[in-house]
Amino acid sequence: MTQHLTSHEAIELEEKYGAHNYHPLPVVLAKGKGAKVWDVEGKEYFDFLSAYSAVNQGHCHPKIAAALIDQAQILTLTSRAFFSNTLGIYEKYITEYFGYDKVLPMNSGAEGDETALKLCRKWAYMKKGVPENEAKIIVCEGNFHGRTITIISMSTDPDSRDGFGPYTPGFITIPYNDIPALESALADPTVAGFLVEPIQGEAGVFVPDDGYLKKAFDLCKAKNVLFIADEVQTGIARTGKLLACEHEGVRPDMLILGKALSGGFYPVSAVLADDEIMLCIKPGEHGSTFGGNPMAARVAVAALEVVKDENLAENAEKMGKIFRSEMGSFKHDMIELVRGKGLLNAIVIRPKNGKTAWDVCLKMAENGVLAKPTHGHIIRFAPPLVITETELMDAIGRIKKSMLAFE
Repeated sequence: MTQHLTSHEAIELEEKYGAHNYHPLPVVLAKGKGAKVWDVEGKEYFDFLSAYSAVNQGHCHPKIAAALIDQAQILTLTSRAFFSNTLGIYEKYITEYFGYDKVLPMNSGAEGDETALKLCRKWAYMKKGVPENEAKIIVCEGNFHGRTITIISMSTDPDSRDGFGPYTPGFITIPYNDIPALESALADPTVAGFLVEPIQGEAGVFVPDDGYLKKAFDLCKAKNVLFIADEVQTGIARTGKLLACEHEGVRPDMLILGKALSGGFYPVSAVLADDEIMLCIKPGEHGSTFGGNPMAARVAVAALEVVKDENLAENAEKMGKIFRSEMGSFKHDMIELVRGKGLLNAIVIRPKNGKTAWDVCLKMAENGVLAKPTHGHIIRFAPPLVITETELMDAIGRIKKSMLAFE
């Protein structure tokens, strides 16, 4: 049925029957392959959002698709009431892949963050000796860790937070990229963890100063505080390394992954930690009906194999340098700043004659490149990591052409 819908009809259906909790660009996608997608009328676009970095491996990667289809015909779900013949294989693979003792599998990135928060608090009471119900976790202004009640409680974004109180206590909010502020917050002996994005994606690809993560990690170590990295968006090769923390040689105490952990095929997230932390959670204290299900296990292994086999981190590093060089040298009075790491980049847009980042994105869509504004004046550019140099240069030409329409 959906194959016969026009774009207008599809948009009307969503508007009428769906909650209005998103404001999409008026493009109705029907097909994807590699770095490209097509709308229902057959128009081709370069995808420069990658489902917020969930499809790093490219749309409909055949190896991941094969794993999903194969497992879907054998066994899809057992729940964790029983063992399965796929979960242990996945757990061994992912823990060895990232170098941790244990993994706790979940589904969404927000669930990954919630899991890490629970683990951190439990560790604080069992291992650090923080008095019950007094553990605090430091977070950063401008953060985006998801949209659950607890996560929006530590958000500073009015759109995410306003009108949803009362809020969950137990968080200390400090400015991002501010070492003295972290040092001051760590003076509180009840602080159990520091939850941080190595690059703040939703905030507009805010890249902290060189050395920030390492200094923050060292300060946490000195105070026996867990350094928790939310790499849901920055992980899995997006920034030119397997993990963004690797740019500074930091190995988080807890690592949160999601999005590209499935290559966009299935909701898969994970929290990785060593035994001293992970074994604080006992049977019955945390879980998920779908977490670690057979399909998720098979898909995640295939997705991680693709990242390694196709050298996607190396390609992200190389292509990112080309993107920033090309766009950074492109003179246009609406371009205030170009920033990023690997293939996670952003352009800060200066409004002109009433035209904003939204207008630029509409013009880019006209010219066959899809991206989306964040915070009204920033456009994030994050194509699938399988993009070739030829494709990238083609897309950059279209982005420049779109910008020139606002001369």
